[in-house]
Amino acid sequence: MKDGVLANFWRRYLQKSKQAYCDKPFSDATYSTSPKQLQSTDTEEEPDFIKLLDLVSSATDTDLLSESSIGGISSSKISEKSVWSGSVDGSSYIGKRKKGDMRMSMPMTLAFCYLALLWLRESITLSDLLRLVMDGHIPYLNAYKDFPEKMKMYGADFKIFHVQSWPTYEEVHKKMHALVNYIELPCFPEITNSSFLHPNILCIKYLMELNLPDDMHSWTCRVVKKTGVGETDFLTLHPGNKSSQKVKYDILAMAVIVVVLKILYLLDDQYEWQLANYAEEENENNEEGRPVFNIRKWYFVVKNTLDLEQKKFNEKKIRYLWRCEKPLLYTAREMSVVLKKRQMVVDLQRQFRALSGSTEPTEKPTPSIFQLNWTNENTAQNCFHGHSLAGVLQQKGSIFTTLNTNYWLCTTKLCKERVCGHLAHYRESDFPHTYQFVLNLFAFLLRVKPSLIHEEVCAIEHKLFHSRFHKKYRIFKVHKSGKS
Repeated sequence: MKDGVLANFWRRYLQKSKQAYCDKPFSDATYSTSPKQLQSTDTEEEPDFIKLLDLVSSATDTDLLSESSIGGISSSKISEKSVWSGSVDGSSYIGKRKKGDMRMSMPMTLAFCYLALLWLRESITLSDLLRLVMDGHIPYLNAYKDFPEKMKMYGADFKIFHVQSWPTYEEVHKKMHALVNYIELPCFPEITNSSFLHPNILCIKYLMELNLPDDMHSWTCRVVKKTGVGETDFLTLHPGNKSSQKVKYDILAMAVIVVVLKILYLLDDQYEWQLANYAEEENENNEEGRPVFNIRKWYFVVKNTLDLEQKKFNEKKIRYLWRCEKPLLYTAREMSVVLKKRQMVVDLQRQFRALSGSTEPTEKPTPSIFQLNWTNENTAQNCFHGHSLAGVLQQKGSIFTTLNTNYWLCTTKLCKERVCGHLAHYRESDFPHTYQFVLNLFAFLLRVKPSLIHEEVCAIEHKLFHSRFHKKYRIFKVHKSGKS
């Protein structure tokens, strides 16, 4: 079913780009070499070949091609040149891309995949998809190594698969929305409160992964309801509707949790530690009942885990082999050169591991929806899921409200996104340390910049405290001198 949806999107793309499934598709002649070009001299052909060979050598183990090999190819026959020219439209990928260019690329491929997942309302977010890419479960860097043996790349085709960086959340998200408008898809299936991408459900997942109390979920639901970010019309993708929101579902849910933490604990580097002192006293006097959530203890437990995970992540990035083990060129001469250099690299790596005492790289772990697990035997004693929020709440009748009546805004006025590209700007030094830690923790789990979550926090605060519709529901006192 997933392949069928993706195939339909692909056919629609080919039709809109007039490559197929239309009355007058671009034929092979559009990309083929003209008779005048075929009659050109070897000296005229040489610059194009050097450009392609430079691209090839940069994608392999360098110094692969000698000057003699370049000269040999440049003086080859036209029939041999056709082998190196690549696909019929490969040369169109060499030029610099213009703004709004919808040619296929590796990030565009991920945009296609995410569109299909979103259409089917699968239990996976964009950040999950990108994490699978970074962990090597989805081919991306050097993707050609997984191609069948029949699919050999030549010439300009290297440009398409020559990826030198990881995809970013913003890049794929923008391409996804540009793509959905380009191929003119109809309205997507509705995202209701039972869908995985609904913020109420995503908040459950992230509260578990962040090791926060289960009782916070009722507060995230209240924020979602008051701000309207859980409405079906808000969450559902409406292509072509300029007023519809470009929702980042995972970032939205994380931002809701940040707002709840600010409502309950303020996160101003003072009030949360006062509450932590109260929680310590309560837990000392109450050893049998539910423990009170101690944000100071949570901070140190999670920080230690975060530091270890960040260290592992950074070491993995350093050790990552950006150059592929599979040679790109297939002639016997070049193959032998590449294999010799590859064997030399493997031998050096083995010797380095022996000297440093590190172990051989293990197989890839099975992908999981959770990165952090707080319920296993090693971390169960530091699990805060069942802790209560006593000390931060007060009961009025049948409802609970916060003891804290203050709230500081991240910004008092949102920027115009069309003017500066962002709703709000984030500079760490302008905000309390605890708030910085929370953003960095959440950003690490999503593999995004902290500024993306901060921007979404500002948008939610604007809905919660500045909307005329919600003025009568405002129960928190806002400092007049908010941070901006």
